[in-house]
This record gives sequence, C-alpha cells and structure tokens, in this order.
Amino acid sequence: MLRNRFVVLLTMLAVGSLPALAKPNYAGEWKLVLEKSDFGPMPPPEKLTRTIEQTETEVKAKTVSTSANGESTYESTYSTEGKETKFNQRGEVKAVGNWDGDVLVVKMKREFQGMELDILEKWELGDDGKTLTITDTINTPQGEFVLKYVLAKQ
Repeated sequence: MLRNRFVVLLTMLAVGSLPALAKPNYAGEWKLVLEKSDFGPMPPPEKLTRTIEQTETEVKAKTVSTSANGESTYESTYSTEGKETKFNQRGEVKAVGNWDGDVLVVKMKREFQGMELDILEKWELGDDGKTLTITDTINTPQGEFVLKYVLAKQ
C-alpha cells in the first residue's frame, strides 16, 4: 500500500515538472502573400501587413491594408484564454479567443451595414514558423463565405 502511494506521488511530481507545451508564437511583422491567399467574393487588398505582439494570454495585431479605397489601419486584441475583448474595426467587434491545440481560434460578432456577422477565425502557423495562415469563416444573412490570408514573416 505504501509502495503504491509512493509510485503515485512520484508520477504526480514527474508530470507536474514537465514543461508546458509551447503554443505557437505569432509575434513579428507579416506580409500578405497575395497569390496564395483567397478572398472569395471580396476584392483583395493591394497589400497588407500585420504586426503582431504576443504574451502568454493575449495577441495584439496592427493591420495596415491598401486597396483602391486607400489605406486603412486597425488594431485588434484577442485573449487566448476565452475572455471577451472588444475593439473597433469600422464598428465594434466582440471577440473570444481560445487555443485548440496549436491553432488560435477566435469567435467574433460584429454589425456591418445593418447586418450581424458571426466570424470564426483560425490562426495556423506553418511548420517552418515563417508562414501564418488566417482563415475567416463569415456567416451573414445572405450565406457563408471564407477568406484565407497567407502571410510571410518578414
């Protein structure tokens, strides 16, 4: 009986001392790879850069995009622990982020031109750490469409 308790205690100590599995680190400056991206029914930007800062509990992104309508800049902050964050992107966006393995999954709600949009965003870092793919599945009253941003680390 004492031996069994000792084995359980050693196992608990060993598991408790293992390092936590590191999550992907998205920090850095990223540039859109237009030819690998897919904007579905939306016109693609002429160029897009995203500067990302990351802590253990939060991801902050500053995105600068250039299109036929000119340049736009927006900043977003996502919790990685399931807490709601809010930011402005041509209107208020409510976002809840969580890790699903090595993928950051962000569920967002926003109103755009009188419509409520539900957006499911997934951030996936390539094996080389130099490619970031962000996939947005957007649900609108008119249906669902998907946007895929492929970004290269600078």
